[in-house]
Amino acid sequence: MALPSTVAYPSFKSTPPYLSAFHNQPLTLPTTYRSTTNRRFCKLTTSFRCSSSSFSEKHHNNVNPPKSDDLVELPLFPLPLVLFPGATIPLQIFEYRYRVMMQTLLQSDLRFGVVYSDAVSGSAAGVGCVGEIIKHERLVDDRFFLICKGQERFRVTDLVRTKPYLVAKVTWLEDRPSGEENLDELANEVEVLMKEVIRLSNRLNGKAEKESQDLRKNQFPTPFSFFVGSTFEGAPMEQQALLELEDTAARLKRERETLRNTLNYLTAASAVKDVFPST
Repeated sequence: MALPSTVAYPSFKSTPPYLSAFHNQPLTLPTTYRSTTNRRFCKLTTSFRCSSSSFSEKHHNNVNPPKSDDLVELPLFPLPLVLFPGATIPLQIFEYRYRVMMQTLLQSDLRFGVVYSDAVSGSAAGVGCVGEIIKHERLVDDRFFLICKGQERFRVTDLVRTKPYLVAKVTWLEDRPSGEENLDELANEVEVLMKEVIRLSNRLNGKAEKESQDLRKNQFPTPFSFFVGSTFEGAPMEQQALLELEDTAARLKRERETLRNTLNYLTAASAVKDVFPST
């Protein structure tokens, strides 16, 4: 089903996903890297196009996890950011139709779909992530402050309605088995690179170089790959590409390459700073 051209993006205020491991400082990719990814999106005047994804760590121990062929209806909230399973985002809701959505959700299952949207081109991704309301505050004028946590990923298959807010039919998505790949080894490589990126970033920003942190914190490779992707602030197209990958090994390898490129950039910038301290 096509989305009508009259569908508008919601008004909102939000802070991009951040992770406590970085002391609320997300990992920012170099400007030269942010535009290297060209992912497929769908205009609001066309049907959603989608690819596959995976579940959050929550479902590693879930006795009855959602099945990938389940078809459910889900309210959608287009936002100019990418939500990953396990990541949290704060939102302020003040547009009428989304206040209606939140009032409905607070009386039901507290879950809605977050899809990355580009307000400039008028396009929305066909793969998103469920946001679960874990904390909320209703203001006197019926605005809401929310804290949402990412859960399962989904693919939009059909549009049910557009008013008062978007509701779509979605299927749940999960990663394929990675075969002979050593996922723990890949995750450890990514963690080492992240630590180096953080160390050099702190140095370039004049911050004290702190002791290496345990960034992985006993996470399985799949949720750790989402953790890493959610730190790539400033590169939503790259984040969307990571969200859509249906293989944990492929996601970790792509993140490893991104971090290597970032580390090369920071190493060169650090060398320049050493030679020209005033720059």
